[in-house]
Amino acid sequence: MPKSTDIKIVEAKFSTEEVPFRTPLKFGGRVMDSSVLLNVEVIVETRNGKQGIGIGSMPAGNIWAWPSAVVSPEDSLKAMIEFLKEAVEIANICPEVAHPIDLMYHISAEYHFMAKKLSKRLGLAEEIPELAQLVASSPLDAAIHDGFGRANHINSYNGLSAEYMSHDLTEYLDDQFKGEYLDQYTLRDPKPTLPLYHLVGALDPITEADISERVDDGLPETLGEWIKADGLTHLKIKLSGDNMDWDISRVIAVENEAVKAQGERGQDKWVYSLDFNEKCENVDYVLDFLNKIREQTPAAFDRVQYIEQPTNRDLKANPENKMHEAAKIKPVVIDESLVDYESLLLSRELGYSGVALKACKGQTESLFLGAAAQKFDMFLCVQDLTCCGYSFLHSASLAARIPSIAAIEGNGRQYCPGPNKKWKRSYPGMFNITDGTVKTSELNGDGLGF
Repeated sequence: MPKSTDIKIVEAKFSTEEVPFRTPLKFGGRVMDSSVLLNVEVIVETRNGKQGIGIGSMPAGNIWAWPSAVVSPEDSLKAMIEFLKEAVEIANICPEVAHPIDLMYHISAEYHFMAKKLSKRLGLAEEIPELAQLVASSPLDAAIHDGFGRANHINSYNGLSAEYMSHDLTEYLDDQFKGEYLDQYTLRDPKPTLPLYHLVGALDPITEADISERVDDGLPETLGEWIKADGLTHLKIKLSGDNMDWDISRVIAVENEAVKAQGERGQDKWVYSLDFNEKCENVDYVLDFLNKIREQTPAAFDRVQYIEQPTNRDLKANPENKMHEAAKIKPVVIDESLVDYESLLLSRELGYSGVALKACKGQTESLFLGAAAQKFDMFLCVQDLTCCGYSFLHSASLAARIPSIAAIEGNGRQYCPGPNKKWKRSYPGMFNITDGTVKTSELNGDGLGF
């Protein structure tokens, strides 16, 4: 049945914005010193003529979403921007009047063909991968959800029940979800606070001895300085995945500095997540690494909360990379491979026990995957793509509305804090970190919450 709250897209437009980094970020063997924000604004209108303006923003993240050996970073960035441009053009001619979930479900059905055609037109050596398609189009997805809430004067997360949606989750997932709607897997009010994961990148200084020249911009620079300034209790450690000695020494170095800094704060509880960025050849590397960490620094081993996807993102091409044994020791979350419900089901078969949600994969897809992960009783966390400004608020809002989320990552404040400045006054608890948490209670407005 049609709903009076359904929306049509009146106009969609996009822009880009280059954001320099204050310090370089290294992951997966690549170094980033800037990023490009993809910004979308959408005007929507309900069946009874109420209009709302929705906004979406996300770093292009092509280095992460499309780490190609045959397509240069410059060309992958250009292709992702072009992909968003074409997605916005599709949105502008979309005649449908529906819930944003259905609008995006049908718009995204064009992505595969669109990517093939665009890749050929640009003369690329490979097609735009599905993950890059999701990242590029995610600001459009967010803007449509945001506009829906603003036009109807509700928080978008409170428009996910049968009152607003025409289909239950069987329409998008499978019969296990018969009679269920997304409101059963989201909260009506955001969690008041969430722990913030701070990134310890491969180039980031742990101690003063690691700094050759200070940035001197008023922000902390060593790990100890960050811990004490922000009251951090959650640290995400980037590892190489192909250098066991370096990986072990890195964890020990982080542990030693954390013990010192936390001791000065009188804090005796903190946790780590470990991110190999798919560089481990197989699960044996992970098992060997965990055993050696447990032997050499048992306290650090005990602090490990979860491990991010350690091996190649192409699950179908690498079915031998099973995570069952590692997942018996610590939760192992699927990340780069997670692009849809089918990939979630495959990851479970291969032994993954957790899910890393990312707003950069799209608001719609994130809601589906968050529901499925809860259904299957999987560990859940929300990570970002060095999100800053609006994109960080979006990521945090998503995390605050999913019941079992353990913590949120937010490293834009470390590497590219510039776009945060215009949001700090309105949402001080999201950007002024003093006790290791973000105040997600602030994200309770119309639309996506801010």
